[in-house]
Amino acid sequence: MASHSTSDPVASEKPVASTDTVASTDTVATEDTYGPVPTGRTASGSIRLPGSKSITQRYFTLSLLGRRALTIRGPLLSEDTRFFLAAMETLGFRVRIEEGSAAGVAVHLEPPEASRREAPKTGDIWCGAGGTMFRFMTAALSAVPGTWTLDGIPRLRERPIAPLISALRQLGARIDCLDHEGHAPMRIHGGSLRGGACTLDAGASSQYLSALLMAGLVTPESTRVTVSSLTSEPYVHLTLDAIRELGGEVRQDGPEYRIHRARPTGDTVTVEADFSAVAYPAAAAALTGGQVLIRDVRETSRQGDRGFVDVLARMGAEVAWTDAGLRIRGGELNAIEADLESMPDQVPTLAALAPFARGTTRIVNVPNLRLKESDRLAAMTQELQRVGAEVEELRDGLVIPGIWADRNPPSRPVPPNRPVTVDTHGDHRIAMAMALVGLRRPGISLAEPQVVAKSYPEFWRDFEELIQP
Repeated sequence: MASHSTSDPVASEKPVASTDTVASTDTVATEDTYGPVPTGRTASGSIRLPGSKSITQRYFTLSLLGRRALTIRGPLLSEDTRFFLAAMETLGFRVRIEEGSAAGVAVHLEPPEASRREAPKTGDIWCGAGGTMFRFMTAALSAVPGTWTLDGIPRLRERPIAPLISALRQLGARIDCLDHEGHAPMRIHGGSLRGGACTLDAGASSQYLSALLMAGLVTPESTRVTVSSLTSEPYVHLTLDAIRELGGEVRQDGPEYRIHRARPTGDTVTVEADFSAVAYPAAAAALTGGQVLIRDVRETSRQGDRGFVDVLARMGAEVAWTDAGLRIRGGELNAIEADLESMPDQVPTLAALAPFARGTTRIVNVPNLRLKESDRLAAMTQELQRVGAEVEELRDGLVIPGIWADRNPPSRPVPPNRPVTVDTHGDHRIAMAMALVGLRRPGISLAEPQVVAKSYPEFWRDFEELIQP
């Protein structure tokens, strides 16, 4: 069983994700390119997926705010979560990672007091491209005494956070935007968050509300948040579940959330499998007519992306929940109309299936996708069109006819086979979605395959294991 600190390499100022997980069999894989994706193979086999990135980062945040030791079993260790752990070390926590045991991965967090370290009074926190960490840290650092600078890559600096800053300032937080108001980099005067009442527009991201709910647990005064609009509500339920599990309490009355002050407690928590990652092997089975068993996932999960399994069933995939996990069997796919407001991360996945589904798929109510690691609506439009698919880009979605569906008449086009290297736009979701397209459209290679390290470091290994001839 390996045990180590995060101090090398993730505690460095701007660590770089490893590219060691870019796999290769009869494809060519380098730091710069993966491909061509093997076409014509059937996805089959069984797989166990990493822990939820969303839940992992909620536990990290609650440990930080509660200043309590916590053991987290089954967390996701990815680029995003390693940046978060490096930040916790900057804030004085001792971080110990155990890997390779029969029980899987565990992260042990000890606050400065427990590890006999002096809590620092200033520090630079680097988020990389991590939007979840950026939002959670903005609120959490407002409650941690000291002076903190929060920053990330250029794309993160473009992602607005003004509604969260406004709500925090209503609660007493002192936050200075150093370049442009409502954007990173920011200087946060920690310990200034007092509590009280605020209003919040969470129409662009539910993470604004989640950040406030967690930080409100430790404010000197009780905190009340009134939400004027909210997107991706299932992710708020994940936050409330994590708060309750660690001894906190939030009461909801319609749009109002009353946070009862309580420093999060608890000794050990366990992270369930990531349904955001479940989507890719499940979609591969649906697309290729294969059968994949995804082990140890819960039908009753409250993760928003759990709903993508139901999307696949609507399209014609056979879905069975068993004692072993989720079994997906593919076949002919039918187009659907889908409001993916509750699971926006799965828009690229559905868009990847749409050219192969009979009819026209319409994806709506996801305008916030333009504020992700890339403008995902524009990125998927551009890359699908480059490989020969037809796409209409809407203000809040995509319309994609199934021009390559199995049951199309012979006069309809078949996928072209000219080689294309698609641009992943520095976005892990675009890379994984376009890899799916390559299972049916020959000749697709992907630039920057290492971007999957942000959320699913072992993606290429798992992908190739499922499509072995």
